Amino acid sequence: MTGKRIVLKNGIGLHVLDSEGEGMPVILFLHFSGGTLSMWDGILPQFTEGYRVIAPDMRGHGKSDKPETGYHVEDMANNMALLLQELGVKRCHVVGSSMGAEIGLCLSAAHPVKVSSLVCEGALYNEFGELGIFPGDAQEIDREKEAQRTLHPLRKPPEAASREGYLAEAKMPFVELGIWNSHVQAFLESTVVESDGGMFTTHYQNHVRSEYIQKYWDLAFENYYAAIQCPVLFLPSEEEWSNERIRHSLSVFRALAPRSEIIHIPSSVHAYVWMQLPEEAGQAVKAFIESER
Repeated sequence: MTGKRIVLKNGIGLHVLDSEGEGMPVILFLHFSGGTLSMWDGILPQFTEGYRVIAPDMRGHGKSDKPETGYHVEDMANNMALLLQELGVKRCHVVGSSMGAEIGLCLSAAHPVKVSSLVCEGALYNEFGELGIFPGDAQEIDREKEAQRTLHPLRKPPEAASREGYLAEAKMPFVELGIWNSHVQAFLESTVVESDGGMFTTHYQNHVRSEYIQKYWDLAFENYYAAIQCPVLFLPSEEEWSNERIRHSLSVFRALAPRSEIIHIPSSVHAYVWMQLPEEAGQAVKAFIESER
């Protein structure tokens, strides 16, 4: 597969991998916040025989356009609807990681005829409220949001004088998690950009990150799950599966879906499981999709 640039009807240009293939069932892979399509390095080869696989760099990520605004997950879901239209895809399976799961959920709710099934490795809980991960009252929630808004502009993305120096620094968190491998390395290499000043830094710019996060705070995923018509596979990480608040929200969301299944992959790390344990994650997705065909 080779990447290509596709300009949507709204003028946004996306970098997309597309295996093409007439008459094959289609799977749309949507990466996490701060990710790129290279996170699927160990996953896509498992699906290229028998499926047409499509994997974009989302708006604001990788080699796609990075406008100043438009990072609500509904905006990005609309981009995906436009992308499917450009590619002539009428219906597909959607596999989403973290932010990608949120986008896939929005796409499924807004365009139910376009989505055959949905894999959510994310969108398992809200940030705030009864089904949220933050256990505060209204005043505590407001204080937490304000504190985070203050910190967002102060965030300084990592940078180094060389590509090698940047990658050495970016590698360390994955080493500490015990999940460093060739798939993670391929992903990290896809995230490096050279700034106008000649420094090497991340593709994930502050304006993209801040708008996405602050719009995410007010999402109520139960409203989207209530609107979808397709079956859902939930893939909670080890940490999420052991969290009682997340188990509760997941049970509520699951009850709203027409049909659902939960697979917990032991030792899995949120968002990174696709690179950490690609065979296990890929097999879980393939079995689910094939059960719905």
